[in-house]
Amino acid sequence: MAEAPADREPPGPAEGGQPGPAAGEQRAGEQRAGEQPGPAAGNPPDPSGRGRGRAAGIYGTIITAAVLAAAGPAESIGDVALTVVVTLLVYWIAEQYAELLGEQLHGGHLPSWHAAGAALAATWSMVSASVVPLAVLLLAWLTGASTTLAVNEALVVAVLMLMIYAWLAGRAARLRGWRQLVVTSLAALLGLLMIALKDVVILHLH
Repeated sequence: MAEAPADREPPGPAEGGQPGPAAGEQRAGEQRAGEQPGPAAGNPPDPSGRGRGRAAGIYGTIITAAVLAAAGPAESIGDVALTVVVTLLVYWIAEQYAELLGEQLHGGHLPSWHAAGAALAATWSMVSASVVPLAVLLLAWLTGASTTLAVNEALVVAVLMLMIYAWLAGRAARLRGWRQLVVTSLAALLGLLMIALKDVVILHLH
């Protein structure tokens, strides 16, 4: 009769045994490594990143459209363009000044030059948002359009830019379908109100 080997090893996990703690930890680590964070587990938006620049661009476009809407037919093209640029520069500097003071003075120290420069650079799109509408304004004037027509064309371009900004913001927020349509439509409604303000109210006042 053959004798069973005395040094036979106990069955491992492949032979029906239970996996040890090391194997369980390894499997759990592999599962965690393969997981991707979903939208709900995403990081909060960085106020100094692209979202901040996009918000500044929207703000600058609204200010540009508002100044164009308030321009009267008696004003020259140069006066309108200068008013837009100066207004945006004042808003840009004033907003960053207030934000830097509000965020850093509570800690008992003044903001550094580096922090101030970084904040101004991050929101420069507030001023640069006026480049395209002002270019349309000057081009329309150079081609013989009246001040009223040139301002209206620039205002329409500003409204279209506002809609594009709203659509991009909705995409960045992962909006789809009717939600994306609502965000873009609200921007269009705001622009139409500005056009109505100019063509119905401002012209009568002037």
